[in-house]
Amino acid sequence: MELIRGQHNLRPRHRGCVATIGNFDGVHLGHRRILDQLAEQAARLNLPRLVITFEPQPQEFFAGPNVPPARLMRLREKLLALEDLGIERVLCLEFDHRLAAMPAEAFIDDLLVHRLGIRHLVIGDDFRFGHRRAGDFALLVAAGQRHGFSVADSHSHILDGERVSSTRVRQALAGGELELAARLLGRPYDLCGRVAHGDRRGRTIGFPTANIHLHRRVTPVSGVYAVLLGDPALPPWPGIANVGRRPTVAGERERLEVHLLDFQGDLYGRHVKVDFLHYLRPEQRFESLAALQAQIRRDEQTARTYFAERDIPIPSPPAPLLRGAGSPSLPLPKG
Repeated sequence: MELIRGQHNLRPRHRGCVATIGNFDGVHLGHRRILDQLAEQAARLNLPRLVITFEPQPQEFFAGPNVPPARLMRLREKLLALEDLGIERVLCLEFDHRLAAMPAEAFIDDLLVHRLGIRHLVIGDDFRFGHRRAGDFALLVAAGQRHGFSVADSHSHILDGERVSSTRVRQALAGGELELAARLLGRPYDLCGRVAHGDRRGRTIGFPTANIHLHRRVTPVSGVYAVLLGDPALPPWPGIANVGRRPTVAGERERLEVHLLDFQGDLYGRHVKVDFLHYLRPEQRFESLAALQAQIRRDEQTARTYFAERDIPIPSPPAPLLRGAGSPSLPLPKG
């Protein structure tokens, strides 16, 4: 997949495509419906698929000093998900004051027509764009009639009588409804990152953890969970994870810590994915490390029961998989 960072990196060879526009935060089932329509048109016209997205996301830009809605995905994770779906190109536009002030007509003429030469456009049924969100489906259809491209809207994907959306996924995660979030996404919710050295406090109380820096302002999950952790060289491994600020040990920044069940080895430097399967409890402050230790034992037993009831085994990989710096980083942005 080719990542194009900004309009200034567009070249003549990028003209001629079928495209869609949006944040695609989470790449959930509603997004998959749009991308399936895009694939059908790409095959019919024998053209590459292009996803146009934004960094930062518009909600983050307009939030200003306020805390924006929690992202489901960092840019890197979104790009990997789109690549897995076979998308050939992603155009990532910087959402700044210039883009926010651009009239909808100028966005169509300058970018879609002159720079990209789009042949077909698929948008969500709630899509708005341009200054003051003046652009809509009707405006795009009228422009397509003038410039020779077709436009299709993708109707909302409905699950249990409600529209699938990034907001609904965030609400499910915030409420501890991990199973519902997985149904909306079409997969378990996950966080990715590189395992870094921590303060080794977990090791001193008998529960060593893999410390994963999240590089996020806000995380959509918080508390203690039953999870699976894996990387290309490690089979999915059951564990318990804490997402938060570690109030008992005066934690400061938000972090993800994963204690793997019956695991012996070194994961430092590995880029791992953590699938969140089941919510156990909220993060809380304990009067002592001994009280924390006792609660972690209870959490571990609850997690073991959860995994056993679902026939999720605890693997025993050969020792070479557990040594070394781990998998190389992918040539994708850090955002």
